[in-house]
Amino acid sequence: MAKGFNKVILMGNLTRDPEVRNTPSGQSVASFGLAVNRTWRGADGNQQESVSYIDCVAWGKTGEIIAQYVQKGRPILVSGRLEQRAWEKDGQKHSKIEVIVEDFNFVGGGAGGSSSGYSGPTGSTAPAPTKPATQKKDDVVDDIGDEPINLDDIPF
Repeated sequence: MAKGFNKVILMGNLTRDPEVRNTPSGQSVASFGLAVNRTWRGADGNQQESVSYIDCVAWGKTGEIIAQYVQKGRPILVSGRLEQRAWEKDGQKHSKIEVIVEDFNFVGGGAGGSSSGYSGPTGSTAPAPTKPATQKKDDVVDDIGDEPINLDDIPF
């Protein structure tokens, strides 16, 4: 039997502020909704649009960072896995599919115009470079100084 593969990558806008709760064991978990737009041309040539609303769950430090820096309406890129949970309430069975967020990137910039990312529970935020590097065919301008680096001088 083949091993399954469960990976999803979505970019959209938050439909509500992230809600952070703590489990009885003290683990934090953030829940938020994501609106993902899709645009295409119909058979008649007119532009069509649809929106999918997806519930997302981020555990631990991942959820805490998302809740701290992102609010309703802000764009975010998330990747993770789909998970179905089921419960019974008042004698009726319910189920729901959610995205369990494993990695994310803030997109669209903030007040400073930069974006950052976070990867998993070990967590290192990676701010975007503040100054773009200029690249030419035979040399690269170093971000620290003004002297070009000749790529032929690099031993590998």
